[in-house]
Amino acid sequence: MECTTNTKPLRPNSNISEMVCKFAKVCKLKSIGVFSSEIPNLLHLPRPENPLSENNSDENKCYDQKVHPQPIEVPHKQGTCASLEVVNKVFDAVSALKLAYLQLQQAHIPYDPQKIVAADDLVVAELEKLCKFKREYKEKQCKKPRLNAAPSHLLLTEIVAKEALLGKLKSQNSDKDSEILRLRQELLDLEVGNKNLGEKIKQRSLEKRKASVLSVVKFQDVFKAASKSIHDFAKPLIGLMKASGWDLDRAANSIENGVVYSKRCDKKYAFEAYIARRMFHGIELTPYDVSDVMNFDDPFDALMKNPHSDFAKFCQAKYLLVVHPRMEESFFGNLDHRTFVKSGKHPRTEFYQLFAKMAKWIWVLLGSAMSIDPEATLFSVTRGSAFSSLYMESVEEEKDSAMLSNEERANYKVQLMTMPGFKIGEMVVKSRVYISKHSSS
Repeated sequence: MECTTNTKPLRPNSNISEMVCKFAKVCKLKSIGVFSSEIPNLLHLPRPENPLSENNSDENKCYDQKVHPQPIEVPHKQGTCASLEVVNKVFDAVSALKLAYLQLQQAHIPYDPQKIVAADDLVVAELEKLCKFKREYKEKQCKKPRLNAAPSHLLLTEIVAKEALLGKLKSQNSDKDSEILRLRQELLDLEVGNKNLGEKIKQRSLEKRKASVLSVVKFQDVFKAASKSIHDFAKPLIGLMKASGWDLDRAANSIENGVVYSKRCDKKYAFEAYIARRMFHGIELTPYDVSDVMNFDDPFDALMKNPHSDFAKFCQAKYLLVVHPRMEESFFGNLDHRTFVKSGKHPRTEFYQLFAKMAKWIWVLLGSAMSIDPEATLFSVTRGSAFSSLYMESVEEEKDSAMLSNEERANYKVQLMTMPGFKIGEMVVKSRVYISKHSSS
C-alpha cells in the first residue's frame, strides 16, 4: 500500500467509531465501579462474537471494516490512552471529593472542630485538583485536532455534570458553615445565660439567709393574726348562740368544767379555747406553700378560684369539726352550710366567710413554721399548770407575770389555752393562756 506524508487516512470515520465504542465501554465499566487497574488490556478488547448476526449491526461493522496502515494511527492511539488516563484521574478525584465531603459531614455529628477543619481542607484540596484537571483539559483541547471532537464532547458533558455537583457541594458546605456559626453563637448565648443564672442563684441564697432572720419576726406577726382571727370568729359565734337561746354558762361549762373565772365575761375565753382546740386538733407540722392563699386579700376568693385545693380541704374538714350540727341548725334553721361543705362546695354566706378568714391564718401559721425551721415544734399547755413567762403569755395583760409578785404568781394557774405555742430554732413563740387565782377547793 502506498502512503505519503500528505495522504489522509482512507477511513477516518472507522477509526473514530472504534474509539467511541471503546471509550463508551470504558465509561460504562468506570460508572459501575470497575477501575482501569482491574482491566489491563482494556484497549485490546477482542471483537465480540454474535452467531445470530453476520455483519448487519453497526457494532460489528466497527470491527469488520478494514483499516489501512497510516502514519497518524500510532499518535491517535496514544492520544486515546492519554484521554482515558485523564478520565480515570477525574473519576478518582471526584470519588475522593465525595469521600472527603462524607468525612466533613461525619465530623459534625458528634461535633468535632479539629475533624471539621481537616475534612474541610481535604475537600478544598480535591476541588483544587479538579480545577487543575479542567485547566489542563482546556489547554489540550486547544491543541487537539478536530478528530477528537466526539470524545471531547463526552468529556465536556461529564465535566459540566461534575461542575454542577461541585457547585452543589460548595452550597452545602456553605450552609454547614452558616449552621456552625449559628450553633456557636447559640452555645455562647447559653453559656452567658448559665453564668447569669448561677449568679442569680448565689444572690438568692444570700437573700434567703438574710430573710431567715426576718422570717421569725414575720411568723410572730402571723401568730398574732391567727390569735386575733380566733377571737374575731368567736364573737359572731357567741352572738348567734345568744340569739338562738343557748345557755352560755352551760355551754362554757360543757367546754371546760370547773374553770375559775375572774369575771363572768371571761367565759368568752372558753369559746376561744374551744375553737383553737378544734382548729389545731390532729395537726402535724409539715412545710407547704402558702403563697397561693396569701396572694388573695380575701381567702374566699382563693376558695372560689381553686375549690379543691389543700386549703379548701382544710376549710371543709375544720368547719365540720368546729360548727356542730346542733349549733348550725339552731343558727339558721337548717343544715345547708354543712350539706354544701360536705359536697365540696363553699357557701357564699357571711358566717362562712368569717370562718374562712380564721382558717386562712391558721393554715398560713402551720405551713410557715416548718418552712422556717424543719425542726419546728408545736406545744400546748394543760389546765392547772403554773404560769411561766418563758412559754406563756396571758390573754389579759394586767395578769402578766411581770405585774405579779412571787406570792401572787403562786396563786395563779392556767385555766384555758386559747393558742398553742411554737418553738422555732432558738426562739419560742409563747402560747396564749387564760389564768386566774387557784381555788383551794
